[in-house]
Amino acid sequence: MSDGKNKKRGIVLVIDGCGIGAAPDAQAFGDSSDCHTLANIAREVGGLNLPNLSKLGLGAISPIEGLKENAAKLGLFGKLEETSNGKDTQTGHWEMMGVISEEAFPMYPNGFPKEVIDEYCKQTGVSGVLSNKPASGTTILEQLGEEHQKTGLPIVYTSGDSVFQIACHVDTVPLAKQYEWCEIARKILDGPHRVGRVICRPFTGTPGAYKRLSGDRRDYAVPPPRKTFLDVLSEENRGVFGVGKIEDIFVGHGISHAKHTGTNKEGLEITLAAIKNEYALKDHRIGKKRADDDVSFIFTNLVDTDSLYGHRRDVKGYAGALLEIDQWLGEIMSAMKGDDLLIISSDHGNDPTAPGTDHTREFVPLIAYSPSLDTQGQDIGIRHGFCDIAASLSDWLDAGWTGPGKSFVQQKERVA
Repeated sequence: MSDGKNKKRGIVLVIDGCGIGAAPDAQAFGDSSDCHTLANIAREVGGLNLPNLSKLGLGAISPIEGLKENAAKLGLFGKLEETSNGKDTQTGHWEMMGVISEEAFPMYPNGFPKEVIDEYCKQTGVSGVLSNKPASGTTILEQLGEEHQKTGLPIVYTSGDSVFQIACHVDTVPLAKQYEWCEIARKILDGPHRVGRVICRPFTGTPGAYKRLSGDRRDYAVPPPRKTFLDVLSEENRGVFGVGKIEDIFVGHGISHAKHTGTNKEGLEITLAAIKNEYALKDHRIGKKRADDDVSFIFTNLVDTDSLYGHRRDVKGYAGALLEIDQWLGEIMSAMKGDDLLIISSDHGNDPTAPGTDHTREFVPLIAYSPSLDTQGQDIGIRHGFCDIAASLSDWLDAGWTGPGKSFVQQKERVA
């Protein structure tokens, strides 16, 4: 365990919805054995050009058009098989931090039951809601945005995730009121209807040109059912900086600093600045004030691959987002110090070539890199459980995690 002088850092980049081939139980989750987010995107766009991810071994994990298998020269590479009962954001992120979810969150393929909607209307004072069915977040605005502005009724919808989403125009329903309505919904949705997340989806614009305000999105999640690796770091007085929707996914548990983001670019910029110690972390403390704003762990979610491109089945957009990540990755690697460990992975798949708009149950890529690891492109194979990320971070940071997972770092190849 750390003696307080340990300045090693862990950095995790979650490329949201980035699968690398159907999991053995894909069909049990309603997915085809042909789902493969990365390979199917590469095929559709005529190949991917991701030089930094290639050097880190992405093309050696699974055949992906445009990525050479023998390009792997740095770090560790393999893939993770999820053990939790789900293919959603929360179960994926929680498992990365050491919590396996045995019970799936409730889903609503036919919309929410009358008693839920009636109670929501009663407590918020609205006379009704629009939609109440599974829908694409952008399509539903095209269909009902104008009616919402005329009536003032919130647009309530769900998806292939266990979510209760509320979309309102900021000129029709002030943002503070939207957050209040979401907090009310979160309290109602308990017991048998305890959905994973209530999501505030504010938007702006005019009919035909509505735009979601991603930076003002808020996720009202249920907390993890057990202690996570983040809680262990908190107990050891280690700083954890959550970038993107990380704070919401863990309901603030174990997070000392947080910054919500509107785009992947913003998340990557902030992550790079934090690695360089050029980000004003003191301005983004949450919960208990910390005297020391040095953080041991930077945890970043890059959501555009999932929300903007995966769910919308936009193959070209997804490919472009991967290229953007790869370009920033070069700068991130160059800025890393010898005792920094970077892990790149995902929470689930979201194959934009698959039917429907749901996530896909897939293996996810696993890449690990540090300037002080002499690995020469080491294949660490299939890892059974996302928890290996928590175990490896604990090993690297010399933290006191005793939960599930096996370290793939083990520091046996550390060099001076």
